[in-house]
Amino acid sequence: MSTAPPPHPFVVSSYPVRLTVAAVAQRLGVAPGTLRTWDRRYGVGPSEHRAGAHRRYTPGDVARLEVMQRLVLEGAAPADAAEVALARTPAPLPPARSGGGRVLAPPVVDDLVRGLGRAAMALDAEAVTATLTAQLDAHGVVRTWNNVLRPLLVSVGHRWARTGEGVDVEHLLSDCVSTSLRQHASALTPAPPPRPVLLAGAPDDQHVLPLHVLAAALAERGHATRVLGPALPMPALRDAVRRTGPAAVFVWSQTRATGSADGLAGMPEAFPGTTVLAGGPGWDVSALPDTVRLCPGLVEAADLVESAINPGAPIPLPRRSPGTVRV
Repeated sequence: MSTAPPPHPFVVSSYPVRLTVAAVAQRLGVAPGTLRTWDRRYGVGPSEHRAGAHRRYTPGDVARLEVMQRLVLEGAAPADAAEVALARTPAPLPPARSGGGRVLAPPVVDDLVRGLGRAAMALDAEAVTATLTAQLDAHGVVRTWNNVLRPLLVSVGHRWARTGEGVDVEHLLSDCVSTSLRQHASALTPAPPPRPVLLAGAPDDQHVLPLHVLAAALAERGHATRVLGPALPMPALRDAVRRTGPAAVFVWSQTRATGSADGLAGMPEAFPGTTVLAGGPGWDVSALPDTVRLCPGLVEAADLVESAINPGAPIPLPRRSPGTVRV
């Protein structure tokens, strides 16, 4: 049985902690400056502050920001979205029941997410996959991730944290999400780039879902990728880079136990034509070589890969603040 909470691709860490501005920005896939602007202009910011300490976001603060972000993505003006978000008080997590409970509690109340949660708890893989496939076809990867998948995965993590149960649900859900994302990317039939793009999990890191999320997002942009899977030994990754000469290689690490910068050190110098990208909350940002680019979110990762494929386009600077991945 798993001894750690379920993976939350492109999300910092477990939900109940108090988060820094940089950590919340990574969770939502926006710039820290955007969050500071929303706080200054609209009052959608951290609600807790202690003298002499940086302000931190509570779970309720993050839930309000997720509501605001969803409305803005749907076309609402930021001021109107902020008004709705501030009017909504996120419900506290329900207490653990003696039997562990048979429902999920998504942080943002949404009929679609709750329905998916019920299907996942019933281990109804067909219903989960069909619903996710329809959402991806209708709204695309980024919007489906922000509005549907992330709240659903967070709710699974909540349940695990409260009860220690739900590994079966997490495994089924991860498989359904991966299947839907692979089918979505395959249906787009993107043309292979002149040089390949490799996506891999760090050595000993078993989280493959982030790789499929990024692969599907890039497929929507017309770029095919090669997913090498989780827990790829570094010598095997180096050999793959040597044999294929990729435009970019993206390595995911979920925990500090797998995010050793030693494995990435020297790779950009050894393969100067390859952009090396690090994604996930497991990396020690201060230890990453300057030549390795950090991807704080899904959109940033896709942008950096696209810049590597099209070297004439400007490459965004990596966000290297330690707060990006620490909570």
